[in-house]
Amino acid sequence: MPTTQDYSALKKLNEEQLPVAKHKLHDWTHFAGLYAAEHVAATEFVIGATFVALGAKTMDIILGLLIGNILAVLSWTFITSPIAVDTRLSLYTYLNKIAGDSMTKLYNWANVIIFSVISAAMITVSATAVRFAFDIPAQLNWYPTNMWFVVIVFCVGLVVVSIALYGFNAVSEFSGICAPWLFVMFTSGAMVLLPALSLDVLGTTLPSGWNELISLGDKSIWTGINSAGEPGIGLLEVIGFAWAANTITHFGLIDMALLRFAKKKSYGLATSTGMMFGHFVAWIAAGIMGAGAAVIIGKTIVELDPGDVAFYALGWSGFVIVIVAGWTTAITNLYRAGLAAQAIFHRHSRKKTTIIVGLITIAIACFPFVFSQILPLLTYAGLLVVPVGAIVFAEHQIFPRIGYTRYWSAYRNLTFSTPAIVSWGLGLVFGFGLNAFNVMSFFYLFIPTWIFTIIVYTVLAGKFGAKNKYPEEKEKERLRNEKIISYQEEKSLTETKPVKDTTLLTKILKVVSLIALIITLILAGIVLFRSASENIYIENRETFYYYAFICTVVYFVTAYAALLRGKSKNIS
Repeated sequence: MPTTQDYSALKKLNEEQLPVAKHKLHDWTHFAGLYAAEHVAATEFVIGATFVALGAKTMDIILGLLIGNILAVLSWTFITSPIAVDTRLSLYTYLNKIAGDSMTKLYNWANVIIFSVISAAMITVSATAVRFAFDIPAQLNWYPTNMWFVVIVFCVGLVVVSIALYGFNAVSEFSGICAPWLFVMFTSGAMVLLPALSLDVLGTTLPSGWNELISLGDKSIWTGINSAGEPGIGLLEVIGFAWAANTITHFGLIDMALLRFAKKKSYGLATSTGMMFGHFVAWIAAGIMGAGAAVIIGKTIVELDPGDVAFYALGWSGFVIVIVAGWTTAITNLYRAGLAAQAIFHRHSRKKTTIIVGLITIAIACFPFVFSQILPLLTYAGLLVVPVGAIVFAEHQIFPRIGYTRYWSAYRNLTFSTPAIVSWGLGLVFGFGLNAFNVMSFFYLFIPTWIFTIIVYTVLAGKFGAKNKYPEEKEKERLRNEKIISYQEEKSLTETKPVKDTTLLTKILKVVSLIALIITLILAGIVLFRSASENIYIENRETFYYYAFICTVVYFVTAYAALLRGKSKNIS
């Protein structure tokens, strides 16, 4: 049992520095909802349309996204989840344990940059919906061409910064509400605009079968010709991007922060809700919506921004989907950037660092290139952190198997790990060097970079002390872990357990919100399957716009009311 002195020492530690307590673990349904919420987002509008501009073919998109997203799910399941569940630590805590403060600070700087840019891209995406409502021209250059657009970006950005400061928990819960609605709206948007494409290419509102549907895709959406009029990307590139899009979180191990709460390692498979619905379905739907909007407006897809696409696919609900999807993603990433900055400037509060990082992020968001270049930005960001994931993977999974000592750096009380810092640096030189010499597609650069870093770190760590045995330190570590478990078990007895709201009114609210989603899908189905002519199609589309917006309002009012009732139940 821990002594009074042990309790005092443990209480002084931030909870983030301790392994997750057993009573705080979650079932797979929690992670299914979490990943669905995070990966059905505003980026899907941009990425879906980008595949069209890059000149992929229809079957390459269907097969490539399927294979690539399955590989991503397996990466979470077999790389990230086992380490997260074994240690119950976030990557930041684990990294500090094996590499010291210097490496951790460098890594936090990388995270500040990465998450600020991603957040900026989402603010820009949200601003495209607002600019459309005020009839401000689309921003298609890398720089802003309209001062009112800059004003809108600052207004949208200030809202994001404010919520990141004071309401992150509420936003996390609200993201869970948004996930099913976002999926319904992406699916509905594709159903609503597919007849417009079919009319333009086939002369009818609906393809007669699978072959005609693929032919429609090849002729009007994924044509195999990029925006420059040249042959586009192929199957391997599509697979590579779908796999590489989230290397930050799986090969880069950022999602140890989430999966450390999983009861089982197999819960990494729950990421499939985000990959199969958010990436596979939503990217395809976004491509259809982009091409359909281009036909209606009479422009090419590269001349449109998410605001254009969303409005012609979903009407006023389109404004909501772009703002909400960008809003939730931007806030989450800005919060992460603020935390990383606070870890660097630890004398300042998280609120202060978030304000400073937020203002810089807003300034970046004024330049539309951040969302128009989201594919390479995500890939290069992944390449930046993949070597760190490789170092942790080597330490945790490989060292015990080859007779090296895990946590050797901590056992030696090192605050500066030369093997870790040198391995990260050489990994970056290797990865970006491969890209500079165009050795292979940059979508796959993370794989050789990851393997190279593992080899370098293993060799260097062996020379610096990983080969040695540390019996006394290992025993101290074992005893410390036992004390932590006992401390957390006793602490759990005094914590209030959440109460599930099962009242009749809450059930009614949830049922009404579900019915609103079902009605939206039915209306979209009527547009797709019950539009015998162009006039009927236009009439059905207008009906969808009107009632889908009503359903959107009903959904959010009832779903959020149910959430608030559940929270009040626990507060009381």
